[in-house]
Amino acid sequence: MIILAVETSCDETSVAIVKDGRNILSNVIASQVEIHARYGGIVPEVASRQHMLTIVPVSEQAFKEAGIDQGQLDAVAVTKGPGLAGSLIVGVNFAKALALANKLPLIGINHLEGHIYANWLTAVQPELPCLCLIVSGGHSDLILMREHGHFQKLGSTRDDAAGEAFDKGARILGLPYPGGPAIQAVTNGVTTSLSLPRAWLKDTDDFSFSGVKTALLHMAEAQNDRDEKWTREAAAAFQDAIVDVLVTKSIQAAKRHGVKGILLAGGVAANSALRSRMLAASPLPVLIPPPILCTDNAGMVGSCAYYRLMSGQAADNDGLDVIPSLAFGL
Repeated sequence: MIILAVETSCDETSVAIVKDGRNILSNVIASQVEIHARYGGIVPEVASRQHMLTIVPVSEQAFKEAGIDQGQLDAVAVTKGPGLAGSLIVGVNFAKALALANKLPLIGINHLEGHIYANWLTAVQPELPCLCLIVSGGHSDLILMREHGHFQKLGSTRDDAAGEAFDKGARILGLPYPGGPAIQAVTNGVTTSLSLPRAWLKDTDDFSFSGVKTALLHMAEAQNDRDEKWTREAAAAFQDAIVDVLVTKSIQAAKRHGVKGILLAGGVAANSALRSRMLAASPLPVLIPPPILCTDNAGMVGSCAYYRLMSGQAADNDGLDVIPSLAFGL
């Protein structure tokens, strides 16, 4: 089964062609990072306009790289939410038009579920049940996945998501946007004697990162000599606090639910400190997609759609619409 997938939930325009849920024939991504960097964050209206400019050339490139034409497609999939309303509308309307023109089934995909399925695009097949840690700019969720299409949310962030915390922490330290990659870059090879607090939220699987962000702000305000060395050490302490909580709570939940492994997903899963710490600390197998599949991409949407179709989900051609605040599992 060959599925064309579209992802435009935020600031990446991506079109992919995926075979049988596992094999990427093409996965073209047009990033808007440089456009939004000048504003220090994503501007929704700018993002949606850029999607309109790039969706057609990106799709043409996807067909070219896959070496197929529209007549060889079996289905079309698209992210329906959660995400920015204007951005989602561009992708959903493009997918609707393509499905209608070729009389193909259209499948709407939850963006967060899509991130999990990036793990099915790697060489190792995940074993179920598993624990999924989804960490991105807008989400920090612990999900129990018993089988395809069956998820239970165990915990989520009560305030800032991990990626959002990285962006705000970087701003405090005078580092550029996006904050996660900037902090990772300046902390490479750094050891620090600085320490920041962790919010453990005992007896829950929830996360909270607003406190460590505030603690970093107070540390920076109290530091008279904020030279490059101090900035790198403060960034390392900040990153360590976030990674420590993510890894520790994930492993605790995985042990408690008796899963066969842990899956990382989402843009923050590209963070090298998180990847190495989870691999080193977990007594269970850990699967992590390559960084390009951690960030928003259509390949993960195509994989998720395949398993949805195999589970008997009906096509959404008549009733598909964008749902910016879509809950997990819907």
